[in-house]
Amino acid sequence: MCRRSGFPLTVQRRVILECVLQREDHPTADQVHEEVRARVPEISRTTVYRTLEALVQMGAIGRAHHLGHASRFDANTGHHHHLVCVRCNCVVDFEDPRLDQLPIPEPTRSSFQIIDYSVHYAGLCPACQHAESPMNAPDLPA
Repeated sequence: MCRRSGFPLTVQRRVILECVLQREDHPTADQVHEEVRARVPEISRTTVYRTLEALVQMGAIGRAHHLGHASRFDANTGHHHHLVCVRCNCVVDFEDPRLDQLPIPEPTRSSFQIIDYSVHYAGLCPACQHAESPMNAPDLPA
């Protein structure tokens, strides 16, 4: 894919791509940079950002939209949806054929062409639910 796009796959770029493809948590560019620096200590944040953008443009990875302020990147480029924890910000892929059958509303502006959509549900992941349960609450002074 990189060769077809004329995008030389350097060692740094390969490590960035491998990092995203091996993760399922939709990492931010900063998270990718932190992980990649363990293998390539001299890699710059700018290189990571530019490489992620190029990989998105060629379709090797996706960008998960509407999941907070920072862009998050997704190895799953197929159509799917997301579960987002409002406490720890973890993001989990979610598939449901019923959501794929939702009618696309007529845009309010005639110039806006909808080419894709995804649904995201906000809530608490299992770990955060467990941490919030009464049995796990900290002891309060009497």
